[in-house]
Amino acid sequence: MQKYWCEKHVKAAFDYARMVTKHHAKSFYFSARFLPPNRRWAAYALYHFCRHADNLIDLPRGRSRDQLLQEVACLRKELTTAYQAGESEHAVIKPFMVIAKKFAIPIEYPLDLLNGVEMDICFKRFNTFEQLYVFCYRVAGVVGLMMTHILGYNDDRAFHYAEKLGIAMQLTNILRDIQEDKNMGRIYFPEDEMQRFEVREADISEERLTPELKRLIEFQAQRAHDYFARAATGIPMLTPASQFAIYSAGKIYQSILYRLEQRGYDPFQGRVYVPTWQKVAILLREKIRRRRSVADS
Repeated sequence: MQKYWCEKHVKAAFDYARMVTKHHAKSFYFSARFLPPNRRWAAYALYHFCRHADNLIDLPRGRSRDQLLQEVACLRKELTTAYQAGESEHAVIKPFMVIAKKFAIPIEYPLDLLNGVEMDICFKRFNTFEQLYVFCYRVAGVVGLMMTHILGYNDDRAFHYAEKLGIAMQLTNILRDIQEDKNMGRIYFPEDEMQRFEVREADISEERLTPELKRLIEFQAQRAHDYFARAATGIPMLTPASQFAIYSAGKIYQSILYRLEQRGYDPFQGRVYVPTWQKVAILLREKIRRRRSVADS
């Protein structure tokens, strides 16, 4: 196997991408370890690129909206040039371009991700779930599509289900980060659904878990569960060596919803996370399930 991540001119960039993934995405890093090395290192490079784009919003460093938009524009320009030239010396795009060429990741996907970042910088409330879906697709659905190129697939329908997994994960992020997001002036719930459940913005901004808000959060959690269930259909369409890691990643992420449920759907008790022991338990359950499935076949 060609160890492209060890080649002299890119090794430091890939090593740093792995460190960023390990530090910022513990669940993703935990699951990625079960991928074959060539796909695992590609996942690190992809995460690093996505994390860098997200940090333009999450770590604004006191910059104005116009300055942040300019940063995105510069990143878009370098990405476009890199695709044309086939390489980049940008610390984040450099390893991403290696895997983009190796796994034939279309430029439309990372460009869509940057479009999603711009949506967040110029944040406007979503009137409907259809509008929220567009945002979720751009910031997470396209990540699932890029990962599918990395993971390998035996059926083109895998891309449809990968998009749904990205949507499920982003909806989970929204529920997990309600408290953090409202502190940044962002409420991601569609306005028409807030009206339907009779939830006021002040209930969220003032951290009041009213019965109405609890029902809205429960409704959104069930929606995320539904997308996780739909996404699971596509896992057998991936290459066999990649299936276990993605199944585990989905189950671990979905556990955030279960832990939110255990605390009564209260998003104001601090960020929900999945402890390591539970991640290990999920992996063991999946290994047992797969052995039984093989034994019964």
